[in-house]
Amino acid sequence: MPSEKRARQRAGRQARMAELQTAQRRSQRRRQLVVIAAVVLVFLGLAVYVGTRGSSGKAKTTNAKAPATTTGAATTTVPSATPPTVAPVSGGKLTTATTCPKADGSSPHITTFASAPPSCLDAGKSYSATFVTNQGTVTVALDTTKTPKTVNNFVVLARYHYFDGTAIFRTDTSIDIIQGGSPHTQSASDSGPGYTIPDEGSGYTYAPGDLVMARTSAPNSAGAQFFFCAGTACSNLNSQGTYVVFGHTTAGLDVLQKILGLNVNSGSLGGAPRTPVIISSVKITES
Repeated sequence: MPSEKRARQRAGRQARMAELQTAQRRSQRRRQLVVIAAVVLVFLGLAVYVGTRGSSGKAKTTNAKAPATTTGAATTTVPSATPPTVAPVSGGKLTTATTCPKADGSSPHITTFASAPPSCLDAGKSYSATFVTNQGTVTVALDTTKTPKTVNNFVVLARYHYFDGTAIFRTDTSIDIIQGGSPHTQSASDSGPGYTIPDEGSGYTYAPGDLVMARTSAPNSAGAQFFFCAGTACSNLNSQGTYVVFGHTTAGLDVLQKILGLNVNSGSLGGAPRTPVIISSVKITES
């Protein structure tokens, strides 16, 4: 049997061993906590770094998108309030006196002239203009009786392909008009063909389907820009009456109304089509 002294020594060794094991477990837990804390700090540092990089100018690229409205699960893109731009048309230039173009449409494409045209219409013949656009075709009977000089100017320009590739750059629902005839700028600020023509009368009234010369507030300032009356609100111009009506639509009034329906309100001229409306050609027919 072990003596009492040896029993006390053995008990002491067991107690010291238990204390050592307890200390080792505590040390191990402290090391684990230090490792966990280090990992957390690393992740926090990465999050701050990524957030900072994402907000800098060159480290992150954002693709611009159109504004959208969302209802439930459906997303609808809202049309831009800014109408698209159309590139100007490049045409030739006549540096000598304007001559009558060929009736068969074989004359070159000219957008700048040195002078107003001579009289090129055949007396006793009727003239019509067919506008071919990417929204449909419009046919107009030209009035050579009341406005022979205005019709003559338009026919000459059309046969020189002046209007080919031009845009309907203005739509105004307050007066129901659509306006075009500006190859150089595709806008109301266009410089025109290089000359102006005299006004043929005044006191005009305006109805759906009318083809009308645009002009400034100054007399005798029309050149090539024109507008169509597409609705009854065009009569709001009756109080002015200075815009020369030189033709009337015989087919395609629905096309004019369709183009007016593309209006996006923008700027001081009432607006423009939300999608480009291009006149590919204006063909003149005489009979």
